[in-house]
Amino acid sequence: MPLPDRIERTLDLAHPIEKVWAALTTTEGLGGWLGDTAEIDELRPGGRIRARWDGTWSVLRIETVEPPRRLSFTWPIDGLPPRDPRRTRVEITLDALGDGTRLSLTETGFAQLPAELDAAYRGNAEGWQVELAKLARHLDARG
Repeated sequence: MPLPDRIERTLDLAHPIEKVWAALTTTEGLGGWLGDTAEIDELRPGGRIRARWDGTWSVLRIETVEPPRRLSFTWPIDGLPPRDPRRTRVEITLDALGDGTRLSLTETGFAQLPAELDAAYRGNAEGWQVELAKLARHLDARG
């Protein structure tokens, strides 16, 4: 059976859109919740984000930057060889929600994988639950 192609998550945050945008698009903000640490070389299409999980770095390629509403990037797929060109695409959109923000995340590209790599899909589906919870805690801790 083919893998589902997409993961979708929505998170309502009690923080203004500008604050959530900063948590997504600055080294200080992103490093506070994505992986164990993260850094941005340049926030522009073609720029890179490096994130580390359990000592392993992943390089994310920025595709879209539309402040303060939309950020997208591609990243490697867990379980594929390091030089494999296949990647998934993550798109994050922000919408004002009263005094807060609704974050919508969609990751696509899993249908290109063989069924035996279903762990990549499951891992990312579970991983986004963890990472977005960390984002909410990071924002709450900053007030």
